[in-house]
Amino acid sequence: MTLHTKLCDVLGVRYPIIQTAMGWVATPELVAGTSNAGAFGFLAVATLRADEAERAIVRVKELTDRPFGVNFLTEQPGAPEIIEAIIRHRVRAASYSRAPSRDFVRRLKDAGVLCVPTVGALRHAEKAVELGADMLVAQGGEGGGHTGSVPTTLLLPQVLDAVDVPVVAAGGFYDGRGLAAALAYGAVGIAMGTRFLLTEESPVPRETLKRYFAASVIDIPVTTRVDGLPHRMIRNELVSQLETSNPATLLLRALRSALAYRKLSGASVGELLSAALAMRRGERLTRAQTLMAANAPILIRKAMVEGRPAEGVLPSGQVAGLIDDLPRCADLVARIVADAEARLAALTASSERLPSTARG
Repeated sequence: MTLHTKLCDVLGVRYPIIQTAMGWVATPELVAGTSNAGAFGFLAVATLRADEAERAIVRVKELTDRPFGVNFLTEQPGAPEIIEAIIRHRVRAASYSRAPSRDFVRRLKDAGVLCVPTVGALRHAEKAVELGADMLVAQGGEGGGHTGSVPTTLLLPQVLDAVDVPVVAAGGFYDGRGLAAALAYGAVGIAMGTRFLLTEESPVPRETLKRYFAASVIDIPVTTRVDGLPHRMIRNELVSQLETSNPATLLLRALRSALAYRKLSGASVGELLSAALAMRRGERLTRAQTLMAANAPILIRKAMVEGRPAEGVLPSGQVAGLIDDLPRCADLVARIVADAEARLAALTASSERLPSTARG
């Protein structure tokens, strides 16, 4: 049995598996490792300046000749330049925030770039298709980072019934059983973040990886105390501190993060204000949520780049509590595919053994 779906045809890959874009984690090395394994990797550039994003795209192309995608925020400083870099380097697909500029989506589509946003609610899926999405990644509440409240097993059939574009399942997937189940639902494949974060090609420091391997499924809650939005992450010292902080303390931390983000991004005060206003309009954020927006990238960086897991944010899907190994991307993808093929073959064989009356 060969696992070949419409995802493979559209994205030009061998297997219906996507590695999602994770800030500070989905580096050129991880993306290339994923794509070389026959899956599809998304490069994360939402935390990069436009020139850094283009260099990262070039680096991926140096490491692989396979198709890959780029994820960015349409509100981030330098977004127009990033879009032009995506087009100029003939990147296969782009993913973006759930409330993109219609003009940005049109520019990508006119250039032949596939638009593959991630959605966490039915209304977001319908809006994304209205704006021109070619394919959707539907992420259930089990997924890591910013996530919705609807479980994958409920969100996926909702979205599949409502839209007429291919749908990829995300949130809670990490093995071949999950891939077989997603295909049975009618999805064209699966997207995984945490599972690829825990691979050899991942840049996450060892001290931070230890926290992932130590976590159980009940140690990975959703909190709104980082940036005002529902965010699934591993509970650590910082999360415990944030959940007991008063509003004034949270605001002070947000201001410090904004200053740090300005220094890191090289953006002017005007560019940051413009991005914040665009995010507030597009994502329908409150004033408090807009002020806290810079917290996530700065605090995630502490854990994922600087190797200080107690002081930073560790975005994670609940599947981290079920993972105990650190394979190469090639070995991981091969294992998932073999397991999914075996399970689908077993189901087919079981069906064929049933009496005709039971099948009918």
